[in-house]
Amino acid sequence: MNSSPADEQRLRDLALLRRVRDRMDREYAKPLDVDALARGVNMSAGHLSREFKRAYGESPYSYLMTRRIERAMALLQRGDLSVTEVCFEVGCSSLGTFSTRFTELVGVPPSVYQREARHPVEGVSSVMAGVPSVMAKRVARPVRNREAAAGRRQ
Repeated sequence: MNSSPADEQRLRDLALLRRVRDRMDREYAKPLDVDALARGVNMSAGHLSREFKRAYGESPYSYLMTRRIERAMALLQRGDLSVTEVCFEVGCSSLGTFSTRFTELVGVPPSVYQREARHPVEGVSSVMAGVPSVMAKRVARPVRNREAAAGRRQ
């Protein structure tokens, strides 16, 4: 079966989108914006945003912020950096935006998350004892607003 030029272009776009996503995964702490990401794969910013959302279900910005928040969670659990230091370490330039987005995705402000990580509620840590790290990471990962809304409907 022959593929159409549109199908071939879609496959090329998907390969480029995967490169963009991989770059965000690797370089999450660097100043990345949609324009720079689009230039890196010779797409317009608008086309990249539309196609990324179509392929991955969220905007490039949302994907990048989720990666940053996941990394921030790990740094906050470690406990050797302040919330402000963590904010800048993961590539955010605004403490307010970082705190707001962290709270949206995790459910508590970063300072509360850090305090609870240092002083876990009795019984909670034993619940995760023996759980494979892959599963623990899945349970502990940030939940996007869209996922939270879908979970409430079910």
